[in-house]
Amino acid sequence: MPRADFYLIAKPRFLEEPLKLVCELARKSYDANLWTLVLARDAEQAEQIDALLWEMDDDAYIPHQIAGDEEDELTPVLIATPDVDTPARALVINLRDAAFDGPCERILEVVPADESAREPLRERWKQYKARGYDVTKHDM
Repeated sequence: MPRADFYLIAKPRFLEEPLKLVCELARKSYDANLWTLVLARDAEQAEQIDALLWEMDDDAYIPHQIAGDEEDELTPVLIATPDVDTPARALVINLRDAAFDGPCERILEVVPADESAREPLRERWKQYKARGYDVTKHDM
């Protein structure tokens, strides 16, 4: 059964920079040898994630790139903008406004601390449940 995990931002370090949580999730997936697709909202967000992944600890290099060339299939963490059609991977970190509906084993949704931004994610929770996903919430 596929899983959908919702990560609720609560800790100060993630409140200030929510994309750091995305990088932590990407690092954990890379450490677990799970090839990951990060679905960025737009090119600017993709660039921010790319930069943050480069800035992580020296010991935590995560092979990654923004999708769009022949190296995509060789890169463990791929950051995709909406204008690039990228095949799904085992793990998908979804930062877009709609629920992910492609094939995968696990979807990670990052939930902002802002209450007004949480309502659409409650709907998404219901969508994943209706599609048979095992849905879990994590406070971060």
